[in-house]
Amino acid sequence: MDLNLNNKVMVVTGGASGIGAAIVGRLAAEGAVPVIIDKNGSAGIKTIEHLQNEGFTAHLVVMELDSAESCQTAVKKILQLTGRIDGLFNNAGTNDSVGLEKGTPEAFLHSLKQNLHHCYFLAQACLPELKRNRGVIINISSKTAVTGQGGTSGYAASKGAQLALTREWAVELRESGIRVNAIVPSEVMTPQYESWLVENFPKPSEKRKNIESKIPLGHRFTTPEEIADMAVFLASERASHITGQHIYVDGGYVHLDRALK
Repeated sequence: MDLNLNNKVMVVTGGASGIGAAIVGRLAAEGAVPVIIDKNGSAGIKTIEHLQNEGFTAHLVVMELDSAESCQTAVKKILQLTGRIDGLFNNAGTNDSVGLEKGTPEAFLHSLKQNLHHCYFLAQACLPELKRNRGVIINISSKTAVTGQGGTSGYAASKGAQLALTREWAVELRESGIRVNAIVPSEVMTPQYESWLVENFPKPSEKRKNIESKIPLGHRFTTPEEIADMAVFLASERASHITGQHIYVDGGYVHLDRALK
C-alpha cells in the first residue's frame, strides 16, 4: 500500500530511540523525510547514521524541549534544514514515577514540563506550516491515562491531557484540514521499559513473563514497530477521514478481559 508520504517532512520528538526511532524508521521507509528532535545527541546521531547508510534522508535537531522558546528554536532549525513541515509526532516523554504520596509540587510541575508542555508549544510553533500543508498531528499517549498505574501522577496527568488535546485540536483545526489523532500504547518493550524492569524488580524476567501473561492477544509485548505502523498510517492520506480518535495498539490489554487464556 502506497501511503503517499514521499518527501513529506515529519517531525518526531524523542525520535532517537524506542517508539520514536521505530516511527522514524517507518517514515523513512515510506519515502518521508523524518526529523528527530531529541536531547540525546549521541543516540540521535546513531539513528540518523543508520538511516543514511540505508539510503534514506533524515535530519536531527538536538534540543531539550523545556520551554516555548526552545520549541520555537527547534522549528526554525527544521525549516532551515527542510523548508517545510507536514506532520508532528508528539512522542517524547518518560514515566518518571512522580506520585501523589511520594511526589512534591515541584516534581509534579517538572513532570508536566517534560511530558506535556512541549506538546502544546511545539504544535503551536508548527501550526503555520501544518496549516499551509494541511498536515497532521499524532500524539503518543499511554494506557496510564485511562487505567491508572499508581505512583505516577505527573505522567498520567500529562498523557490524559494529551488525549484531551487530541480531541480539542481536532475540533479547533478541522477547518484547516489538519487531522489530529492519538495512539494509546500499553506494554511496549523499549529500552526504557527494560530499564524500568531491571531497576524496580529483583527478578525482571519473571516480572516480564507475568505482564506478558496478562496481554490477551499472543501473551506478548507490543513491539515499537507495531506502534509505528499505526502512527505512520494515521499520518498518511490513507487515513484521510480519521481525526479526533484515540487508537489502542495493545493486544487487547486495556479493553479485553485479562483473565482470558
